[in-house]
Amino acid sequence: MKIVVAGTGYVGLVTGACLAEVGHNVTCVDVDEKKVDMMKSGISPIYEQGLDELLERNYKESRLNFTIDYKAAYKDADVIFIGVGTPEREDGSANLDYVYKASEQIAENIEKDCLVVVKSTVPIGTNDKVEEFLKEHLKNDVQIEVASNPEFLAQGTAVKDTLHANRIVIGVESNRARDILREVYERFNQPIVVTNRRSAEMIKYASNDFLALKISFMNEIANFCEMVGADVEDVAKGMSYDPRIGDKFLKAGIGYGGSCFPKDTKALHWLANDNGYELKTIKATIEVNENQKYKLFRKAKQRFGSLKGMKVAVLGLTFKPGTDDLREAASIPNVRRLLEEGAKIFAYDPVGIENFKRIYPSEIEYVNDPEETLQDADAAFIFTEWEEIRSIDLDVYEDLMKVPIIFDGRNCYDVSEVEKKKIEYHSVGRKTVGVSQDYTQIIEEVATDKEK
Repeated sequence: MKIVVAGTGYVGLVTGACLAEVGHNVTCVDVDEKKVDMMKSGISPIYEQGLDELLERNYKESRLNFTIDYKAAYKDADVIFIGVGTPEREDGSANLDYVYKASEQIAENIEKDCLVVVKSTVPIGTNDKVEEFLKEHLKNDVQIEVASNPEFLAQGTAVKDTLHANRIVIGVESNRARDILREVYERFNQPIVVTNRRSAEMIKYASNDFLALKISFMNEIANFCEMVGADVEDVAKGMSYDPRIGDKFLKAGIGYGGSCFPKDTKALHWLANDNGYELKTIKATIEVNENQKYKLFRKAKQRFGSLKGMKVAVLGLTFKPGTDDLREAASIPNVRRLLEEGAKIFAYDPVGIENFKRIYPSEIEYVNDPEETLQDADAAFIFTEWEEIRSIDLDVYEDLMKVPIIFDGRNCYDVSEVEKKKIEYHSVGRKTVGVSQDYTQIIEEVATDKEK
């Protein structure tokens, strides 16, 4: 069985590499020749744990190939996975241009019966339209059918999520398509859920949006905990023992980001409105998340009044650990607001600096060591809970910062441990530690302590 994957982003590249890893012969198609050459040398264009090794091993063993020649690749393929991006439009709807462009190329070049599998996240009903489009644009007398096979990978754990998935969802309209996909995934030895195409499309959106809803719910509870004197981490722990709730996605913070949750919540909300229905829970999820992004900035403004001229240490730029992806990262709007306020920013991230430079090439100072970021800083903002950041000893903040004031958007530190230090600590959904004096007096006291 010859398998071809259209697109080498997160979805396409991870899918192709993992299919090759279990023994299939896979060709990945991309339009960028430099990117193709890079992948042939075992270098992934995206930062993803374990992916480089898969590319190098399977390319050397001739199970995985990369090409820009889509005509030759599609010509005699048995199964073609579409794994291209479906970015968000201005109104929140999904942009399907790349899906239809790939579909057009497939229809014009296949010369044998073929199953096209849409792995990209697409609005409900898209697979039906793609099948119609393919059949209208066929150049040769062949049979073509479309199946839905949504992905459930998370950035940072994408390889693991694919090779050891909780379930594989396939949406089909025929036994033939079902049997082909069962054969494709047989070697994964994972539960397979078989539905029709529209149900499979909805499973993807419903799953992602439910997790986003869970995060926003906990952030709302965290905000209220601060008002009434409760601790959101204790609340989350107490909730987690209930098997109906579980212990996942209960961690409070400054909101979700990335390529999936923001885009998928907006897309489903738009699709519902387009069908004359409002998904109130999804609308609230989006609103809560947008508001939560600025929580640390608001705390800082309330604390200092003006941030003009302050040296601010920014720890973490990517939307989550384990990835260099900045899409919908909380760091971006906060850095923008801090710059507007006149703050001088020194930023650290283990892998995200080069991507952040594309947004702010010269407006902020980038450093490769968190301690250098903290040196003589007036305040520190934690936006990403990288282990390199979580493992910074609290004494480092005391020793290096001009004033050890931390705004922690990921609750990296135990409040009881912070209380033992001369640190002012603002987190999410927990009590604030160390605020008892004005800013000037704290500076004088810290300076006196350091002289001693």
